[in-house]
Amino acid sequence: MLEGQRLAVVIPAFNTSHRVLRVLASLPDAVDLAIVVDDASRDDTAALLSGVCDPRVVVLRHAENRGVGGAIATGYHHALARDAALVAVMAGDAQMHPDDLVALAMPVVRGEADYAKGNRLVHPSCLRVMPLSRYLGNQALSLLTRYATGLRDISDSQCGYTVIARRVLEALDIDRLWSRYGYPNHLLGVLAREGFRVTDVTVRPVYADERSGVRLRDAVITVPRILAAVALGRTALAARPTVLGLPMNLRRSTL
Repeated sequence: MLEGQRLAVVIPAFNTSHRVLRVLASLPDAVDLAIVVDDASRDDTAALLSGVCDPRVVVLRHAENRGVGGAIATGYHHALARDAALVAVMAGDAQMHPDDLVALAMPVVRGEADYAKGNRLVHPSCLRVMPLSRYLGNQALSLLTRYATGLRDISDSQCGYTVIARRVLEALDIDRLWSRYGYPNHLLGVLAREGFRVTDVTVRPVYADERSGVRLRDAVITVPRILAAVALGRTALAARPTVLGLPMNLRRSTL
C-alpha cells in the first residue's frame, strides 16, 4: 500500500513481447495489484505473460483489439472490483520509469489532486532522449489540449503515465471514453468539464529502439477532432453537444 491506500497499476499491452516482463519485474513494492490487459496481441506477449508467477499480477485478455483506451477501461473496471483506492497506468512497452510511480501518485494520495499526469517535456533529459519529431508533436498537441480543455497547466497531454483516485473513476462513465489514440485528450476534457483537479508531475522520458505506432492521421486529424468536440462541449448549452458528428462522450469507434 501507499500510505495506507491500495495501489493498482493498469498495464495495457499490445505486441509488447518481452518488454512487458521488464515492466512487471520493476514494479515498486508499493504496488498491491498489477493488471495487465493484453489487447489481442499477435506476437508472443500472451505466451510470455502466462509464465508470470508474481501473485500481484492479474492478466486479462481481449479477444479483439480495442485500442489503448479500451484496454485501460478494462483495467480500471478490474481495479475498482478489487478495491483499489489509487489506480495508475503504465505502458506495457517499458517506456515509463518505475521509480517515478510513487512521486506521481503522491499528489493524489495527499488529496491535492484527483488525477496526476506525467510530464516528460520538462525533464532535463527530454531533448536528449526524446526523438525530435515526437517532442515537437507532443508540444503541439499539448498546446491544443490546453486551450480545448482549459487546463492551462498541462504540459504533456500525450503522456500516458497517470494516477487517478477511485472516487473519480466511480464518477466517470469509463466505457464512453474514446478508446484509441486521442484517449488521454478526451479524458482530460471530461475531467476538466466535471471539475476534477488535474496536476502535472515531472517524469523521466524513456526511449529505446521502439518504433512509434502513431499514424500521422491520428496526430493531425483524430486528436484535433476530439479536441474540437471537447472545446465546444465546454461552452455549449446542450447536455451532449456534438461537432462533426462527435459527441462529447465519444463512443468506442474509429474515426
